[in-house]
Amino acid sequence: MTIATQIVWLFVLAIPISCISWTVTHEEIFREPHEWCVRRSQNGRFIVTRKFFYLFTCEYCFSHYITIIFIILCDYKLLLDDWRGYLIALFSLVFVANIYMSLFGLLRQAIKKEKVEIKKIESEEKQIENHND
Repeated sequence: MTIATQIVWLFVLAIPISCISWTVTHEEIFREPHEWCVRRSQNGRFIVTRKFFYLFTCEYCFSHYITIIFIILCDYKLLLDDWRGYLIALFSLVFVANIYMSLFGLLRQAIKKEKVEIKKIESEEKQIENHND
Protein backbone atom coordinates (compact mmCIF):
# COMPACT_ATOMS: atom_id res chain seq x y z
CA MET A 1 0.00 0.00 0.00
CA THR A 2 1.23 3.49 -0.74
CA ILE A 3 1.55 5.98 2.12
CA ALA A 4 -1.42 7.95 0.73
CA THR A 5 -3.58 4.81 0.71
CA GLN A 6 -2.48 3.96 4.24
CA ILE A 7 -3.50 7.44 5.44
CA VAL A 8 -6.90 7.12 3.79
CA TRP A 9 -7.33 3.74 5.49
CA LEU A 10 -6.31 5.32 8.80
CA PHE A 11 -9.06 7.93 8.68
CA VAL A 12 -11.67 5.55 7.25
CA LEU A 13 -11.00 2.63 9.62
CA ALA A 14 -11.17 4.99 12.59
CA ILE A 15 -14.84 5.71 11.75
CA PRO A 16 -16.28 2.25 12.54
CA ILE A 17 -13.88 1.90 15.47
CA SER A 18 -15.16 5.11 17.02
CA CYS A 19 -18.76 4.26 16.17
CA ILE A 20 -18.62 0.86 17.85
CA SER A 21 -16.66 2.14 20.85
CA TRP A 22 -19.05 5.05 21.42
CA THR A 23 -22.18 2.97 20.95
CA VAL A 24 -21.15 0.26 23.40
CA THR A 25 -19.97 2.69 26.07
CA HIS A 26 -22.54 5.51 25.77
CA GLU A 27 -25.76 4.69 23.97
CA GLU A 28 -29.09 3.64 25.44
CA ILE A 29 -29.20 0.33 23.57
CA PHE A 30 -26.32 -0.94 25.74
CA ARG A 31 -27.42 0.82 28.96
CA GLU A 32 -28.16 -2.31 30.99
CA PRO A 33 -24.94 -4.18 30.09
CA HIS A 34 -23.01 -0.93 30.59
CA GLU A 35 -24.48 -0.40 34.07
CA TRP A 36 -23.74 -4.03 34.94
CA CYS A 37 -20.11 -3.60 33.82
CA VAL A 38 -19.85 -0.36 35.83
CA ARG A 39 -21.05 -2.16 38.96
CA ARG A 40 -18.65 -5.05 38.36
CA SER A 41 -15.77 -2.64 37.73
CA GLN A 42 -16.46 -0.87 41.01
CA ASN A 43 -17.41 -3.81 43.21
CA GLY A 44 -15.40 -6.70 41.78
CA ARG A 45 -13.65 -8.82 44.32
CA PHE A 46 -10.38 -9.00 42.40
CA ILE A 47 -8.46 -6.23 40.70
CA VAL A 48 -8.33 -8.23 37.46
CA THR A 49 -12.13 -8.48 37.48
CA ARG A 50 -12.52 -4.75 38.14
CA LYS A 51 -10.11 -3.82 35.35
CA PHE A 52 -11.65 -6.27 32.88
CA PHE A 53 -15.14 -4.84 33.33
CA TYR A 54 -13.84 -1.27 33.29
CA LEU A 55 -12.74 -1.85 29.69
CA PHE A 56 -16.40 -1.95 28.67
CA THR A 57 -17.22 1.35 30.37
CA CYS A 58 -14.45 3.55 28.92
CA GLU A 59 -14.61 4.44 25.22
CA TYR A 60 -10.85 5.07 25.13
CA CYS A 61 -9.97 1.68 26.62
CA PHE A 62 -12.60 -0.16 24.61
CA SER A 63 -11.39 1.45 21.36
CA HIS A 64 -8.05 -0.36 21.74
CA TYR A 65 -9.76 -3.75 21.58
CA ILE A 66 -12.03 -2.78 18.71
CA THR A 67 -8.96 -1.46 16.89
CA ILE A 68 -7.15 -4.78 17.35
CA ILE A 69 -10.13 -6.57 15.80
CA PHE A 70 -10.15 -4.21 12.80
CA ILE A 71 -6.38 -4.51 12.32
CA ILE A 72 -6.73 -8.30 12.23
CA LEU A 73 -9.77 -8.21 9.92
CA CYS A 74 -8.18 -5.77 7.47
CA ASP A 75 -4.53 -6.75 7.93
CA TYR A 76 -3.80 -3.03 8.24
CA LYS A 77 -0.26 -1.81 8.84
CA LEU A 78 0.95 1.77 8.88
CA LEU A 79 4.32 2.96 7.54
CA LEU A 80 6.23 -0.31 8.05
CA ASP A 81 5.49 -3.73 6.60
CA ASP A 82 6.32 -5.82 9.67
CA TRP A 83 5.05 -6.10 13.27
CA ARG A 84 6.01 -2.47 13.90
CA GLY A 85 3.51 -1.42 11.26
CA TYR A 86 0.76 -3.14 13.25
CA LEU A 87 1.86 -1.36 16.42
CA ILE A 88 1.97 2.05 14.73
CA ALA A 89 -1.43 1.34 13.17
CA LEU A 90 -2.90 0.36 16.55
CA PHE A 91 -2.02 3.58 18.31
CA SER A 92 -2.71 5.77 15.28
CA LEU A 93 -6.16 4.29 14.80
CA VAL A 94 -6.96 4.64 18.50
CA PHE A 95 -5.82 8.26 18.40
CA VAL A 96 -7.91 9.18 15.35
CA ALA A 97 -10.94 7.23 16.59
CA ASN A 98 -10.79 9.08 19.90
CA ILE A 99 -10.58 12.42 18.11
CA TYR A 100 -13.75 11.43 16.23
CA MET A 101 -15.46 10.43 19.50
CA SER A 102 -14.42 13.69 21.17
CA LEU A 103 -15.78 15.72 18.28
CA PHE A 104 -18.98 13.69 18.31
CA GLY A 105 -19.35 14.23 22.07
CA LEU A 106 -18.85 17.98 21.68
CA LEU A 107 -21.36 18.07 18.85
CA ARG A 108 -23.95 16.18 20.90
CA GLN A 109 -23.34 18.47 23.85
CA ALA A 110 -23.82 21.57 21.67
CA ILE A 111 -27.03 20.17 20.22
CA LYS A 112 -28.35 19.31 23.68
CA LYS A 113 -27.51 22.82 24.93
CA GLU A 114 -29.25 24.35 21.93
CA LYS A 115 -32.39 22.28 22.56
CA VAL A 116 -32.46 23.39 26.21
CA GLU A 117 -32.08 27.02 25.18
CA ILE A 118 -34.87 26.70 22.60
CA LYS A 119 -37.20 25.14 25.21
CA LYS A 120 -36.38 27.96 27.61
CA ILE A 121 -37.14 30.61 24.98
CA GLU A 122 -40.40 28.87 24.02
CA SER A 123 -41.39 28.64 27.67
CA GLU A 124 -40.67 32.33 28.21
CA GLU A 125 -42.69 33.23 25.10
CA LYS A 126 -45.65 31.17 26.36
CA GLN A 127 -45.47 32.92 29.73
CA ILE A 128 -45.48 36.30 28.01
CA GLU A 129 -48.46 35.27 25.84
CA ASN A 130 -50.38 33.98 28.86
CA HIS A 131 -49.59 37.15 30.77
CA ASN A 132 -50.83 39.33 27.88
CA ASP A 133 -54.14 37.41 27.62
